[in-house]
Amino acid sequence: MAKTSPTAIWLMRLGFAGVALLVVFFHLLPLNTLPVRWPPPDFLAALCLAWALRRPEFVPALLIAAVMLMGDLLLQRPPGLWALLVLLACEFLKVRMPPQHETPFLGEWTTVAITLTIITLMNRMILGVLGVEQANLAPILVQGIMTLIAYPFVVLISQSLLGVRRLTPAEIEAMGARS
Repeated sequence: MAKTSPTAIWLMRLGFAGVALLVVFFHLLPLNTLPVRWPPPDFLAALCLAWALRRPEFVPALLIAAVMLMGDLLLQRPPGLWALLVLLACEFLKVRMPPQHETPFLGEWTTVAITLTIITLMNRMILGVLGVEQANLAPILVQGIMTLIAYPFVVLISQSLLGVRRLTPAEIEAMGARS
């Protein structure tokens, strides 16, 4: 049976915030004092997109905005821009994606890839228009590609360890009958 009780939903929301804090903590942890050759994937954005597609009730807009804004502030990105773009992407995917039991994972991954590419380019374009100093294009593209490669692993960990899985058609019908 699906976890649809209000208590379970709030526990999963707290779990999402906890996992996001853990991701930021490990990103900030100084494991290596040498400069990195390749930028790491944006696990925070991948986590938001994966949870928004699989169980949108676990990640309301305000929670996504708060988590991403915290990530912007702690990771020293321009505050609010990436948070807004990821929030818009998540809300777009929540509304536009067909029911998840009908979409194979490859279709989901392709949709996430297109959406992530669009918001990455929008981020770069907006920062360019505002005259904010930016990194070269190559590291940003590498980070986007690394994030897309990491997305299946984020989904796998979310599904196997945290229980964030797609609803079955029977669970969707049961939820609709209760409403």
